[in-house]
Amino acid sequence: MRRLRRPAGGLWSHPDFIRLWTGQSISELGSQVSQLAIPWLAAVGLHASPIEFSLLGVLGFLPFILFALPAGVWVDRLRRRQILIVGDSARAVLLAIIPVLWATGVLRIWHLLVLQFVIGVFTVFFDVAYQSYLPTLVKREHLVDGNSKLQLTVSVAQVAGPSLSGGLIAAVTAPYAIVADAVSFVVSTLFMLRMRHRENVPEREPGESHPKMWPQVKEGLAWVLGNRYLRAIAGCTGTSNFFGQILFAVLLLYAVRVLHLSSVALGIAFAVGSVGSIAGALAANRLQRRLGVGPAIVMYAVIFSFAGLFFPLAPRSFPLPVLMAGLAVFGFASVAYNITQVSLRQAITPERLQGRMNAAMRWIVWGTIPLGTLTGGAIGQTIGLKTALWVSAIGGIPVFLWVLLSPVRSIRTMPEPVEEPTPAEAELAGGLVEGTPLAGPEAADA
Repeated sequence: MRRLRRPAGGLWSHPDFIRLWTGQSISELGSQVSQLAIPWLAAVGLHASPIEFSLLGVLGFLPFILFALPAGVWVDRLRRRQILIVGDSARAVLLAIIPVLWATGVLRIWHLLVLQFVIGVFTVFFDVAYQSYLPTLVKREHLVDGNSKLQLTVSVAQVAGPSLSGGLIAAVTAPYAIVADAVSFVVSTLFMLRMRHRENVPEREPGESHPKMWPQVKEGLAWVLGNRYLRAIAGCTGTSNFFGQILFAVLLLYAVRVLHLSSVALGIAFAVGSVGSIAGALAANRLQRRLGVGPAIVMYAVIFSFAGLFFPLAPRSFPLPVLMAGLAVFGFASVAYNITQVSLRQAITPERLQGRMNAAMRWIVWGTIPLGTLTGGAIGQTIGLKTALWVSAIGGIPVFLWVLLSPVRSIRTMPEPVEEPTPAEAELAGGLVEGTPLAGPEAADA
């Protein structure tokens, strides 16, 4: 019988990347368990009130707003691999506290709320360090491939995770199902401990202290706002997140109350959407090589900008095929877009600014998510659920213009890091201090 061989060459021959990828694949699958088990525990096991249940989601997201920018500064000051190890091991311990408290009969909803927030803080630092670490681990020409493999893991976990999570909750109950996620973080930590790659930390002169936090935060924001590529990507992604969240804030209610879909039908629709995400992760590297980096980003943006039209146009008589098509198209385009634009960001940013760049981008583009959620809920409550879908669909159409009308569209191959401006030039270019903007990053991007 013919034996299957592992693909050779590229990142398949990169032991440290394989260790990182393997550890994170296991961790991502484990995280899918907690994403269902923790809310299930709050609702069923602890009988949380509606306000307590909503706080659980808010406190999990709030650290990204509060700590993303400071996290970027610390990620640029310290060794990123160490931050990754601390982030995974700390989350393993924090998650393990939940079943211990449950087993001893003392778990209360306030415990869960506090733990959710603290876990979120470590997740912020881990995510910023994770995106900043990859460019130091792999070569520039392998960034898209590396991000594709890592995103593929996320997409596959989103397909397999819900069934695994539901099965574990049914078999051992929600508090003990969380143990699986804690174990997955331990496994990820062990893989990262075996990595041999070591980073270079920016050196300081003898007796020199670290710069103050706020000037370094401003430098990261100025780098993003002053760079024409990053500014366009931030505008496109942030605007898309706003209008997309209007959709997802009311889609479930619309599907149940207006289209009268069952939970099984909705599960099928979202599963098909996840398959589209997997396809996007698999195709991103090949498409950017064939089309060019910039044209690929623009193409993906055009596709997901129009994907929102599927949802209000779904006929009430037989809506499922149209909803599945919309979720699959949106999943494909958004995942492929994210892989390519994140790789571009990593490629053009100097190593010493990677953490602050990723933190600033995360803060900008995720800051629109709660605004979109509140807007969608308000429109659905006061005017109607379908009206909210139309606002999302029509408002999201021009989103692709951010990248189409920018220099991003002309990028063919992954560029080298741009010439780095001084901190003063970066602040002026980003408009964070008064004065006439200098040519700094603008000229370097040309």
